[in-house]
Amino acid sequence: MAAAAVGTRSLAGSALPVLRGAGCRWLWALPAGLAAAASPPSSGSLSPFDRRLKRKQKNWAALQAEPGKCDYLREEVGGRIADRVFDIPRTFPLALDVGSGRGYIAQHLTKDTVEKLIQVDIAENALKNAVESEIPTVSIVADEESLPFKENTFNLVVSSLSLHWVNDLPKAFREIHQVLKPDGVFIGAMFGGDTLYELRCSLQLAELEREGGFSPHVSPFTAVSDLGHLLSRAGFNTLTVDTDEIQVNYPGLFEVMEDLQGMGESNCSWNRKPLLHRDTMLAAAAIYQEMYGNSDGSVPATFQIFYMIGWKFHESQAKPAKRGSATVSFGDLPKLGGFVPREKR
Repeated sequence: MAAAAVGTRSLAGSALPVLRGAGCRWLWALPAGLAAAASPPSSGSLSPFDRRLKRKQKNWAALQAEPGKCDYLREEVGGRIADRVFDIPRTFPLALDVGSGRGYIAQHLTKDTVEKLIQVDIAENALKNAVESEIPTVSIVADEESLPFKENTFNLVVSSLSLHWVNDLPKAFREIHQVLKPDGVFIGAMFGGDTLYELRCSLQLAELEREGGFSPHVSPFTAVSDLGHLLSRAGFNTLTVDTDEIQVNYPGLFEVMEDLQGMGESNCSWNRKPLLHRDTMLAAAAIYQEMYGNSDGSVPATFQIFYMIGWKFHESQAKPAKRGSATVSFGDLPKLGGFVPREKR
């Protein structure tokens, strides 16, 4: 597992037709035949997150005077997603970015790799303030949990730091698999369970000391051991799941929380505690500095990132050989060295 420090906070025309559907609030210039009626989320499913609040948080963050000030983490992960797209030696005629935000993946892509990109996000202000990209893009306001597209539409689906807020992750993976064409690929990234463990521990210890108990202040995350199983159940094959860590240094706890708010990453769990007492916050800041502080007085915040790649089945894809079809035993491998000419070793 690699760790990388990407920086410190201190450095740190004409009217378009409007389409409406069950899964989206409004669409901008959606190509004809692309939209499909999306089913509303199941009322009986478990919903740990308040999606309306998350939309408000992301819209608020996108309307700030300098929305790019807190985008350093999203831009870094968006670039790493783009690198994984570049590793696939093909051109994708039509791609989808699920939870695109301000276009953190699109700004790193080129026309030679993606010919057209559809960007979907729950927050309309993020799409309106999207960063520039050299590839043609279409922005659609829709919920990641109910994609308003027909089956077998996209050659590529990407997603960066968005799926950890969906209430039904297995359903989201199934919908992504459904809109992919055969031999299409999904490349995504989401926060892992060790994200912000310093902040979580500091707040819990401070609340235990000052209030005699604690409430969750950092949202729950998916375990890496579950991702492969969820992707496989959704129908993906040839899976790749790997983890990475990005550590960012801040002046203190309050700056960590300020930047999380600027990212639109404030907690939106239904069971969150609405307010924190001033004494508890001051105690948490002191605990954070004492337990995790750096020698220069700053404090680290760790973001664990899970990267995943999954393909939709197609007959042309490589298949594993039949069981028992091997012609060489693993036990014979050491003997093969004696038959290979020295100059070819």
